[in-house]
Amino acid sequence: MIDQTPRAVARRSFLARLSAAVAAVGAVGATRSASAVAPAQTSATPASGWQPARHAEDDWFEVPTAKHRMFFDTVSADALGQALFFARNVFAANASGYGLKDGDLALVICVRHESTSFAFDDAMWAKYGAALSTRAGGFVDPKSKAVPTTNVYLNGTYGDALKNGGVTATALTTRGLRFAVCGMATRAAAQLIAKQTGGNVDAVYTELTQHLIPGGHMVPAGIVAVNRAQERGYSFSYVA
Repeated sequence: MIDQTPRAVARRSFLARLSAAVAAVGAVGATRSASAVAPAQTSATPASGWQPARHAEDDWFEVPTAKHRMFFDTVSADALGQALFFARNVFAANASGYGLKDGDLALVICVRHESTSFAFDDAMWAKYGAALSTRAGGFVDPKSKAVPTTNVYLNGTYGDALKNGGVTATALTTRGLRFAVCGMATRAAAQLIAKQTGGNVDAVYTELTQHLIPGGHMVPAGIVAVNRAQERGYSFSYVA
């Protein structure tokens, strides 16, 4: 039998009010804890919505038919030779292993720093070979052992004497390969040529840019092209 005396009823009423108060306090505390945790979780979440800016100057990277994109970065004469050899292999392996056509691939070789000299055609090497050789780290023709008078990577007769193994830039550009040519290194070459010849730096720079090898495209700086290519979805390969 439940005790219905006034004292018992009062005691039960007090306990009920106490339980309700404790529950209310607990609910408020839980709400405050959740509110405190939520901002911390939000602030720790990476900004996954970031997207790189697009610039019209970089639209040349786009190849609508390409299913795969690859960018080779070179900073020396030997590295450029190896990049040409590797690019040929990329075309060949995608054809034999995947049944892909050349147009399914977008391949770019960046020529910057000491490899930039080979972005210019035979006419520039015949005219400015000494300066271009110096800018290429003192490169000499492996046949004549002298300063080249032609762009050796446009000539397929060197075989194993060069790192490209006879694979020429001209042959690969007919398959779609392109070159990102460093504007800053080209300017440096123009300055050296102007110093040696007494010419005008701006005039020499313009002349060089008008004598690019097939597939050549001037970019403000090769290192910037490295960044822009990856932001455009190109796989990156540094060739040493």
